[in-house]
Amino acid sequence: MEQSKIDRISQLTRIARQRELTEEEQQERQALRREYIDSVKQSLAGQLDNTVIVDPQGNRRPLKPRGPVN
Repeated sequence: MEQSKIDRISQLTRIARQRELTEEEQQERQALRREYIDSVKQSLAGQLDNTVIVDPQGNRRPLKPRGPVN
């Protein structure tokens, strides 16, 4: 996710502490939050896909897939 979008989420959160957000601002913040959460999940899934377990004998094996991240 682009830093400008993360900054916008922070900006909307600061505004929400000062006054109630308009309907458009609420929808924008919700959409940006969803995009952020989805990008974090995708990044984590990618890291786990490339993670291996090394046993005491030095054998390397990939983690077993557990299914989609919700």
